[in-house]
Amino acid sequence: MKKRGYIIFTFLLSLCLLGCSASSQIQSIDQKTVYNMIQNKEDFILVDVREQNEYDEGHIPSSVLIPLGTIESDFQKIITDKQQKIVVYCRTGRRSQEAYDKIIHLGYENVYDMGGIVDWQYEIEK
Repeated sequence: MKKRGYIIFTFLLSLCLLGCSASSQIQSIDQKTVYNMIQNKEDFILVDVREQNEYDEGHIPSSVLIPLGTIESDFQKIITDKQQKIVVYCRTGRRSQEAYDKIIHLGYENVYDMGGIVDWQYEIEK
């Protein structure tokens, strides 16, 4: 009986872990594609998840600042359409991954992680 319970527990734990890992796969988008989307005035929102002082030092034109620490409280007030195409970025890509997970958890479905502005080779706005 103990062996059967252990097998069932192991099976259920495996299912849970598979489900969790599948849902956290990040959709990434390359910076050249984002640049072209900006140039073509495509319908998407570019979200900078850094802090205000970092944004003020330089950001991608047309980006909206929603710092990582405020996503749970402010994101849904600023971007109400959960089908809207959203691209997130930060300085190096670490915070954008975390932001991506939080935004997906809020129910947004069309979210992409661009990574970090340190690799951005195009125009910066101050």
